[in-house]
Amino acid sequence: MARRMLRIHWVLARHGLDDLILATHLFRPIRFLRPLAPGGWLPARHGPRGERIRRALEELGPIFVKFGQTLSTRRDLLPEDVADELAKLQDRVPPFPVEQARQVIESELEQPISSTFRRFDDEPLASASIAQVHTAQLHDGQDVVVKVLRPDIEQAIRQDLTLLYELAGLAMRFWPEARRLRPVEVVTEFEKIILDELDFVREAANASELRRNFDNSPILYIPKVHWPLTRRRVLVIERIYGTPVGDVAELKRRGVDLKLLGERGVEIFFTQVFRDNFFHADMHPGNIFVAPDARYLAVDFGIVGTISKADQHYLAENFMAFFNRDYRRVAEMHVESGWVPSHTRVEEFESAIRAVCEPIFEKPLSEISYGHLLLRLFQTARRFEMEVQPQLVLLQKTLLNIEGLGRQLYPELDLWQTAKPFLENWFKQRVGPKATVKRVKERFPEWVSQAPELPGLAYRVLHDAAAGDLSVRWRSPQVDALRLELRRNQRRTVLAIAGGASLVSSAVLATAAGGLSAPAAGMGLVLLVAAWW
Repeated sequence: MARRMLRIHWVLARHGLDDLILATHLFRPIRFLRPLAPGGWLPARHGPRGERIRRALEELGPIFVKFGQTLSTRRDLLPEDVADELAKLQDRVPPFPVEQARQVIESELEQPISSTFRRFDDEPLASASIAQVHTAQLHDGQDVVVKVLRPDIEQAIRQDLTLLYELAGLAMRFWPEARRLRPVEVVTEFEKIILDELDFVREAANASELRRNFDNSPILYIPKVHWPLTRRRVLVIERIYGTPVGDVAELKRRGVDLKLLGERGVEIFFTQVFRDNFFHADMHPGNIFVAPDARYLAVDFGIVGTISKADQHYLAENFMAFFNRDYRRVAEMHVESGWVPSHTRVEEFESAIRAVCEPIFEKPLSEISYGHLLLRLFQTARRFEMEVQPQLVLLQKTLLNIEGLGRQLYPELDLWQTAKPFLENWFKQRVGPKATVKRVKERFPEWVSQAPELPGLAYRVLHDAAAGDLSVRWRSPQVDALRLELRRNQRRTVLAIAGGASLVSSAVLATAAGGLSAPAAGMGLVLLVAAWW
């Protein structure tokens, strides 16, 4: 870990960014030591600060590139020059040699490239943190893209994950706020996500699932996977043609309805989360293209997310309560779910949520400072001891990406009013009479199959009750913990009595024999120490 941290400092120093670290509150008292550090002897690299930040992230590796990709959509949190440079991380990471790409493809497919493709382009179409993409054509004339995993990328990622775990552990030990933020669990969730992204068979399965969910959809198109040519380190998928969603000027030139495009982005997100419970969780501008009819074209399905039905319903209720400004209900649900402690005063929490959220309503997206809103919500969370929910990290990240896209496409888009009709319809389908009848129909075959067993079960219960043999078994974690503590106290009492008896016996023997019995005294001390421990 120390070696990696030294490298991070070295890279920051090489690009003239070490002042960013020393300017933080934690390191401000030791800024005077900067000339003594090895990085302090290096001259700062020339160039704009955004470019230097981008180069540093590229040099530090894929995890840091992923971080920069996420930040690039948050133009309300970043200066314009930094956001523009970080946007280049989405498909402009330095490529690896084409010879290595060819070697990986031939090794995975176990045949020469000429036997697989009629044409294979050596110049990469895109190069990202995990893989790079080459265009090609199959022998039947279909245009495809070939995604190739970077060599030795898994080893580099595992090293950075080890560092993150160490830092999370240190935070848990020395930073009181870390217990609420649960950094170890967050790193564990991130580890699962990024390691899954290294398996292209899993990504292909994700793409196929999304394609089925949006089959013949007018708002989203998912390219077709060529399964016979897909392996763990190689993915062959249909090539799509469209305008990058971040190129707003080109979209306007082509006459694309940006308002409709922004609304469809919100609709796609809520449809994936609440209708399908399966959402594309890496929707940064580098992975989204637009067809002339304002239909989204998505690529890169290495990161997808799912949530439990309970979380799904909870989130929908929260959204609806926010849309209806029912802050009391929001506060109550947070307490009921255990996200804030049970001793939290609902009235105080309600008032705090209202103070944070009320200013954002009835404003266009361009006038809403979500950076300021997130900061206020974090302060509120800290005040009420709200815990981070690792299972929702992907959902939060995706929602931030959607907001970033909305800002670029149509700043006046009202995110809330666009989503509210969708959620109202979702509740009608899930909670109304039709939803109840549907659930009964779905469960009816199961109930019919279990019906023959009911008379026998009822007979056994009644028979045991009549014979006096019916008993109820009940377990409680609290009672089990109390029982364990009582046993420990009983054991300590016995050990203390035995230890005291040994010491008394040794004292009596010492009086009679003129000397202390070392074995007896030693045993007594051991028993007393054991009782205390």
